[in-house]
Amino acid sequence: FGALSDKTKTSFGKRTPYIFCGTICAVILLVILAFLQERVNFIAFFICLVGLLFVMSTYRSPAVAFMPDVTPKPLRSKANAIINLIGYIGGIYATIMMSNLLRSEKNERGESVYSENQDFKTIFFFIAAFMLVAVLIFVLTIKEKKIVALTRDEVAKSEVESTTTSVGKGNTLSKPVLKSLVFILLSVFFWFMAYNAVSTAFSRYCYDIWKVDLGASSGYLTVATIVAIISFVPLGFLSSKLGRKKTILSGVSLLTVCYIVAIFVLKPSALMYVIFGMVGVGWAAINVNSYPMVVEMSSSGDVGKYTGYYYAFSMAAQVVTPLLSAFLIDTLQLGYRVLFPYATVFSVLAFITMLFVKHGDYVPSRR
Repeated sequence: FGALSDKTKTSFGKRTPYIFCGTICAVILLVILAFLQERVNFIAFFICLVGLLFVMSTYRSPAVAFMPDVTPKPLRSKANAIINLIGYIGGIYATIMMSNLLRSEKNERGESVYSENQDFKTIFFFIAAFMLVAVLIFVLTIKEKKIVALTRDEVAKSEVESTTTSVGKGNTLSKPVLKSLVFILLSVFFWFMAYNAVSTAFSRYCYDIWKVDLGASSGYLTVATIVAIISFVPLGFLSSKLGRKKTILSGVSLLTVCYIVAIFVLKPSALMYVIFGMVGVGWAAINVNSYPMVVEMSSSGDVGKYTGYYYAFSMAAQVVTPLLSAFLIDTLQLGYRVLFPYATVFSVLAFITMLFVKHGDYVPSRR
């Protein structure tokens, strides 16, 4: 849908139809989903959930691709920092709504879980309302074609001045740039494999290894989230001075060190809060710069397609890593102690593949 939006021409622009129609469909399906929670409606629930995930995929790439459409290349890391910041704020809103509207209880393992004997519809309605308000604000205040026209010359100038020469014969990527694209997409896959494994399985790690409940694990993960939120914008400015690749490599290195140190932490301690705080910084350094590096290798006519590449690799990792880590932990019975070594391996792989990325950086002007 990112590539499809590149070729779309309407009076509203090329991204807006996907953002508006996709979000409205998602809101409708989310409301329907609220009434299909009961197990007796499992088939309908499953079909509706698949439909919801599909329509959300129709607007994700077009929505994010709108940023590079109107942002000169030197400013894209800073702009992407804002995208990440707003995304995290949306996640915080959902978390606050869940914590205030849903009751939790202890299960047999001592973990805090949401009680099944309650009406979950309210949380669906609040999230749907939030999405509806957001898309209405977008449609009423953002006139895509007007903004694109206003920024066209500046964006085109940054295309000419870009250090990345992406086009080879037949308007395809030159071999060196294609190589860089492959390696940065592999890097995206590897660092999401590492980070998502930890964020997904850490609550069970706390219970199995440290013998503490879900509350303790959520505290550490919350620290990582808060620090990442605080770090996004400063790291966007830092990367404009230091360069995107160096900032990413620094972030991956920081994550790797944190995962290695965590291996040797045998019980809950203040050190883990420091570790997860540093994880938040490292993760922010990566996320602020990785997407701009990918679209730096595109031209103005195929930004949506390259946005789709980025999300395809990041989402693929988030599908694969729970399965692979569960295979090691449960099937091979290596236990949850393998979690941080597992994350370390994929962080190291991400660092190695990132070294082979020679394009997509924006070298600051010395003027």
